[in-house]
Order: sequence, then C-alpha cells, then structure tokens
Amino acid sequence: MNSESNDPTEPVERRTWGPDPEQPARQAAWPSGQGYSTRPPVAPPPAPAPRRMGSGGIIATALVAGILSGSLSAAAVTNMLAPSGGNPAVTQPPSGSNVASVHIDESSAIIKAVDDAMPAVVTIRSITTGGPFGGSQGSGSGFIFNSNGWILTNRHVVQGASQLEVVFNDTSTKPATVYGIDTVTDLAIIKVDATGLPTVTIGSSAGLEPGQLAIAIGNPLGNFENTVTTGVISGLGRQITAGDATQNASEDLSNLIQTDAAINPGNSGGPLLNSAGQAIGVNTAVSQDAQGIGFAIPIDFARPLMELAVAGKPLARPWIGVRYVAITKELATRQNLPVDAGVLVSSTSTQPAVVPDSPAAAAGLQEGDIVVAVDGLKVDRDHDLSTRILPHEPGDTVVLSVLRNGTTMDIEVTLGTFPAGV
Repeated sequence: MNSESNDPTEPVERRTWGPDPEQPARQAAWPSGQGYSTRPPVAPPPAPAPRRMGSGGIIATALVAGILSGSLSAAAVTNMLAPSGGNPAVTQPPSGSNVASVHIDESSAIIKAVDDAMPAVVTIRSITTGGPFGGSQGSGSGFIFNSNGWILTNRHVVQGASQLEVVFNDTSTKPATVYGIDTVTDLAIIKVDATGLPTVTIGSSAGLEPGQLAIAIGNPLGNFENTVTTGVISGLGRQITAGDATQNASEDLSNLIQTDAAINPGNSGGPLLNSAGQAIGVNTAVSQDAQGIGFAIPIDFARPLMELAVAGKPLARPWIGVRYVAITKELATRQNLPVDAGVLVSSTSTQPAVVPDSPAAAAGLQEGDIVVAVDGLKVDRDHDLSTRILPHEPGDTVVLSVLRNGTTMDIEVTLGTFPAGV
C-alpha cells in the first residue's frame, strides 16, 4: 500500500484491503496471531504473559472475546434460532415458582454445531530452525475443508516453518506441507497425505448480522485442544493494521468480522462457526489491550483459494491495476463529485492512475472515472474496489459500473493475477 503522502486526496495503490485514506489513522495494535514467539509483543498486554511452550515460543494471537452474556434473553435466543421464513418457536414461561428454568434452544444449537465441526478441527505444530535463537516451536489451529487432506489456516501459523505436524481430533498425528500462502490475506493452505477425513461445512459470510451467534473452536495456549467458546458477531467490515511482534512489519486488513467469542493465543487459523456449524470465518487477530475484541477473515475471501488448491492450481489473487481514493461526503463536496460513495481513479505524484498493460488498461478505464459498483454490488467505505473483487479468481470477468463525465456506463474487466512484490 502506497503511503507517500498523508494528503487524504492522494490516491494509493490498494495492495491488500487497506484502509480508506479518508479514515482517521488506526491503531497498529492488533498483532496477528503467531504461535509462541520469543519476540516482545507489539503492546504490553494488561494480563500476565500467556504460557509458553518449548524453547523460545511464538505467541499465537487469536481472537480475544467474552463468553456470550447470560443476559441474552430467552426471547432473543428464540428469535435468533427461528427457522427461516417462519415464526420462532415459543417456549412457555415456567409455571409456579420455578422461575430459574433455562431456555435450552441456544445450548442445543451450540452442542449440535460443535458435534458437526469438532472432528475436522486440528492443531498445527510448527518447528522453525535457525535464527538468532536457534529455532522455535509454535502451535496454532486449522480446519479440514476437503476430505483428501486439505487444511485451511492462517499464514502466520505456518510461514517460515521448517517442519509441520497436524494433530487430529482423535490425537493421531501426520506431517504436513505448505501448499500455498496467500499474497493478500493472512491465509494459508496446508496438506496432509490422507483420505476420507471429516470436514467442516463451509458456509457464507455474505449475510452475517451483528448479534448473530458465533462459535469458535481451537487450541488456546497450545495446551487445550478442541476448546469451544461462544459469543456473537460484534461488528462487520472492520479495518485494522495487524503488526508482528517485532514491530518491524505490518499489514492492513479490512472487511473483517469482529467477534467477542472468547479466544486465546493458539486459536489462530481455527474456524469461526455459525449456529448451524458452518465456517463463516477464519480467526486471525486479537487486541492485547482489550477484552472481547477479536477478528476473523470472512470465509468468502478464502473460498477461491480453497477451490484453486483442490483443483491443483497455485494460489493467486485477482488484480485490476488502478490507483484510487475512496470517495466520502467530504471529498465529494471538496471536489464537486456527483456521488458521495465509490472510488475515484486517480494518479499519485509519481504513479499513473491506470497501470500500463494491466486489466484496467485493456478494459479502457481512465483517470477520473468513478467506480460505484462491481457486478451490481455497491462500492463504499466498507467495501472498496479491491475488497469487491477479492472473492474472484484471476481470469474471472467482472462488470464495473462507472461514472464518466456525467454518464453511467458498464465496463467489463477480465481480472489478472496479482503481481508478485506489489
């Protein structure tokens, strides 16, 4: 992400899902969850340091959260668990003096979801050799998405590891290899030599709503495999800067799921589930300075990678090749723009608005174009252009709704492959 200027009107190249230039500066205090590091934390945690494993560990940051509050009323739970298109089942209040009776619909849903998903959640142990401390051991989580040994996890759980071992729900183990690491998100896919494995059902993150039940399964602290915690979806479209423990590297992540499901170091890479036991996200980051604030990558962003891996293709991300700034009401007023949402294709002081020989150039996009939608989906502060194309694969064709000189037009763009090193 280009950061040459602090001028909010200065366009930037969107390498990942970075923050809108019009937004206030965000705290770089959301460390991505590495498993057991000897490096100091980005910000000192308010609680005692997590238990370490092995010599020189990696602190596996994952989502920190609070257990779903008991104040959630029976009526709210009933509504949440109502079948689609029908009226919620109503449990009659207890008769007599038995006012302590508990509505069990929520517990039943959680138990069923966990029973379905638990067999496919794994612990990932990593060994890294060399380095200034002679190597380290770490632990994270992951989940099987294809019965032929395909496992989805976080990039930071496996990156740089010289040896990986997967511990299954039945405590059996197998060596694993890294199939591919995502160039844009904190995701990776690893492979074990096995067939007929249980899998987690892959859901969708497109229709999530704040307040919806969220269930997390993982390996907190590297010692407590298959730990289950529950909470709610606290927010959507969140943007953070995730830094490593050295404070020398960071990456911008946006459109994340925020949850308060209680998760601890070691849960990175584990699934975030809905009440049906479907994976809706991949736990990835945590605040060490707060409680009940954690983040997961939406599962829809992982879906193309999973499809590529199973097809035997290298992991790749789509690319358009334009530089732009996000349009806000303030920017629209200042530059007299016809809309107050979308992105404005614009050059920087040193870089052109449209990258030469890029998909955008081939499609005829021009400086000054305003992209307001992708395939009919609105482009706004929470869903910028790079976020809208992220669920696609290179080679897919998308339709951009573009405003140019007061005229609305649809422009088809065949997505390219995200260049290495950008």
